Amino acid sequence: MVEASPKVVVVVPTYNERENLPVLAGLLADLAVPNLHLLVVDDNSPDGTGELADKLAADSGGTVGVLHRTEKDGLGRAYLAGMARALDEGADVVVQMDADLSHPASVIPEMVRVLLADDTAVVLGSRYVPGGSTAEEWPWHRKALSAWANFYVNAILGLGVRDATAGFKAWRASTLRAIDLPTVQSNGYSFQVEMNYRVIQRGLTIREVPIRFEERIEGASKMSIGVQVESALAPWKLRFNREG
Repeated sequence: MVEASPKVVVVVPTYNERENLPVLAGLLADLAVPNLHLLVVDDNSPDGTGELADKLAADSGGTVGVLHRTEKDGLGRAYLAGMARALDEGADVVVQMDADLSHPASVIPEMVRVLLADDTAVVLGSRYVPGGSTAEEWPWHRKALSAWANFYVNAILGLGVRDATAGFKAWRASTLRAIDLPTVQSNGYSFQVEMNYRVIQRGLTIREVPIRFEERIEGASKMSIGVQVESALAPWKLRFNREG
């Protein structure tokens, strides 16, 4: 009897990503990953991204799904909603990635391979392990800020990973259940840090594979001053919140 391939669901939050979404969907469809599905989590994009996602789903033969949310309330909330839907629909592996083409879809097969090779709980697509890199278009101060953020988070929380703020990850379904998604409090970019912290707190293993992080191709960045302030405060909140 042939063993069924694990169901891999790629969760992609969208807000005004009409230009990028069909490109990403095509890249995912071309991957040599059996039983791969795309779940678009759209936050009521005014540019019609949600309607475009519905069309992609209708034409996909069942490999693309859409979760429509009525309001834009942060990246973390969108990921949590998508992850919960993926688990409900029988995902064995959940991949989280951005819609803006900054995360290389071509690395997903390696991330899934590393995840399933042993007892790894989550695999990070990392800019800061050997072989990883950031976009050449990034100005020096943005690279410095990113490097400082990772040092800062690790100094406070002791995560022991090179890219603590990475947003490109492959999760075992069992890990997402173990870290109790409904109680995750962080939003924005600090969501990534809290998720890693919960993994480490439970004695689970994080591994990293190198990626080249690209600048977004179309549309506008979602990074605001408010998000940056939240991200700076988040590690301290996690460290002193014993429930974490």
